[in-house]
Amino acid sequence: MTRRRELLIGVACVAAAGGAYALTPSRSVSLLGNNKLDDIVPRAFGDWTSADMDDEVSPKEEGSLAARLYGQTVGRLYTNAKTGAEVMMLLAWGDTQSNQLQVHRPEVCYPAFGYAIQQTRVRTLDFAPGLSISARMLVVEKSGGREWVCYWTRLGEHFPITAADQRASRFRDALSGVVTDGLLARFSTRSAVEPEPLLVKLIVDCVMATDARTRRALIGSAGAAKLDVGGRSLAGGSMR
Repeated sequence: MTRRRELLIGVACVAAAGGAYALTPSRSVSLLGNNKLDDIVPRAFGDWTSADMDDEVSPKEEGSLAARLYGQTVGRLYTNAKTGAEVMMLLAWGDTQSNQLQVHRPEVCYPAFGYAIQQTRVRTLDFAPGLSISARMLVVEKSGGREWVCYWTRLGEHFPITAADQRASRFRDALSGVVTDGLLARFSTRSAVEPEPLLVKLIVDCVMATDARTRRALIGSAGAAKLDVGGRSLAGGSMR
């Protein structure tokens, strides 16, 4: 009985070792490549101009988790010349997604910095006929002020909408022997009335104004290819 138990333990150890080897990435894939986030996203488009700003939610300080997660971050405040509306943008990119280092999701970050989440729902962002990605809308509140947040995450070619989806995406890539880059794209505005149509339109217009050669860093290779063959902006979306 003892020898049989030892044999079973040995088989289990070999299987575990084999599984670990299978999940060891053999190649890296980066949709950003050698480009800089700050260069690929337009500073001005349509009626919008921008100024650089720091992120007050999960600031990237030296030695912090955010600093280890993200190799590049871009923070801007876009202002509409006609209406005076303001939208904050944060793009954060990391070249390695693993068990230890994964893109932070705002529904976790905001409460950690004292915000209360009032609403959360999933919606699609429609960039062209047949081209949409899933994003999440949040309404958060702090000290009586409300902020509307729309964001999406890209892990390689996947767009996970929950933390569970994110883990599953990373696992699928690991099974394929690939370690991917990851992107968080977050846009937000503070307003006394719901500004969702404005927020969504700015996002779509911003992506459409991005250089076609580097747009895949934001919306994936398939999405960028569709726009390259003549996609047009719908400047809208739908909730589900």
